[in-house]
Amino acid sequence: MSKQIIVLIREDPAKTSRAAEAIRIALGLSTGPNPVSVILLDNARQLVSEDAYDLPDGEILEKHLPVIKNLELPIFIPSGSGEIFSIDTEFTIEESSPSQLTSLLRQADRVLTF
Repeated sequence: MSKQIIVLIREDPAKTSRAAEAIRIALGLSTGPNPVSVILLDNARQLVSEDAYDLPDGEILEKHLPVIKNLELPIFIPSGSGEIFSIDTEFTIEESSPSQLTSLLRQADRVLTF
């Protein structure tokens, strides 16, 4: 039976490479038999912004983000994120309330936190 995996990213991609590495890991996990979703919190939401390639790890993101778009990997961000960041609408993004995000995390079989 498949296990639901969530990759929760809250690291600031402008300050650490951990956020870009988490994207790479999420992409790798998505090629397996288990469904994978990504939750982006705080400044990690920059990873799905129109300015993502301008971040310090932009060259890594240029390799992985287009594949995530093509695979339509579900990405959840807090409601109102579009008012703070210029979200790239080519991603499969759902803005969710805090209670919806909590529910997603509770229902997951595995959560990797970065």
